[in-house]
Amino acid sequence: MRKMKRVAVVVLDGCGAGWQHDAARYGDEGANTLKHVLEQAHPDLPNLTDLGLMKLAGMQPEDADDPIGCYGTMLEKSAGKDTTTGHWEIAGLTLKDPFPTYPNGFPPEVIEAFERETGMGTLGNKVASGTEIIKELGAEHLRTGKLIIYTSADSVFQIAAHEAVLPPMELWHVCRIARRLLKGEHNVGRVIARPFEGNVGEFVRTANRRDFSVDPVGRTMLDALKDAGFDTLGVGKIEDIFNHRGLTQSNHTAGNAACVDAAIEYLKKDRWRGLMFVNLVDTDMLYGHRRDVQGYARCLEGFDRRLPEIMKLLGDNGMLIITADHGCDPAYTAHTDHTRERVPLLVWGLGLEEGIDLGERASFADVSATVLEALGCAERLDGKSFYKDIALE
Repeated sequence: MRKMKRVAVVVLDGCGAGWQHDAARYGDEGANTLKHVLEQAHPDLPNLTDLGLMKLAGMQPEDADDPIGCYGTMLEKSAGKDTTTGHWEIAGLTLKDPFPTYPNGFPPEVIEAFERETGMGTLGNKVASGTEIIKELGAEHLRTGKLIIYTSADSVFQIAAHEAVLPPMELWHVCRIARRLLKGEHNVGRVIARPFEGNVGEFVRTANRRDFSVDPVGRTMLDALKDAGFDTLGVGKIEDIFNHRGLTQSNHTAGNAACVDAAIEYLKKDRWRGLMFVNLVDTDMLYGHRRDVQGYARCLEGFDRRLPEIMKLLGDNGMLIITADHGCDPAYTAHTDHTRERVPLLVWGLGLEEGIDLGERASFADVSATVLEALGCAERLDGKSFYKDIALE
């Protein structure tokens, strides 16, 4: 069976494809990120449609051409609906227990230890939207120098600071202290630096965000491929999500346009053989959480316009997989957090079958199993490969 030279896995962050059977446990029944954006904003997505996006969404017109890609959806098997859990499962690592969350803020022992180790006071310590909490507490932060601490429905310890009060590199150092402290029962998935700038009433978050994740608790496809001598390239916040583990190269750029540019530059370099893992965060961070349906649609259009460049550069022995890590439905009214959804699965390559319905996969980890088999890596992790279903002899 033919082996691939290069595989590109692109994660459209927060682009869910319909609530899962267990969504009620997460308060997310009825969420459907992709369908609601398609129905309410009518984005122009000719290239994603050609790959099978409308087919997997159940919105393909009867007279439309058959897709040139293979398509389906995947269920999240791990407990949780956060970025780290979703990406780890895509990479073949399934979590049985969720990361801790803090709907009532962090307990005194966590905050007291943090203040003692950093020598800085804190404000907030509650569940909040990142843009709203800097509006609420930004002026007090400027006046007192105290750090703004907040969380969400996800397992995150977020630290916001104005760049004039605490420059980004110093904020990152503070985050590393927090990461060291948050262990054991308080082993949150991510500590996130959230720098902002501007005057009171005009605060805006900057591109100097950094995520400080826990080490993966088991092996991932990045580990397997790197140890087997393949190249493993990360684009965007992939290096943060995997705490830099398993990567041979990384470009930690910010924003979808810059990340696509970085991916294309990697693809232009024909020397590497292995996996490029890309996270496109804007759908989640800028539009999903902010409940901006129109912005979400325009963001998808921006990626769609760049797809032909990626597909052309993959060449005869390349495979493209487009998926997501969770939902973040901008039309959902119950809350502004991630939503427990299945995710889309689109697969394309010149050496692959066209129009194969991959169905509803039991786990995100099927991506990892497929990537490992396609590249000819002997190690196997979680998930069931669908490579034999789509590979041409």
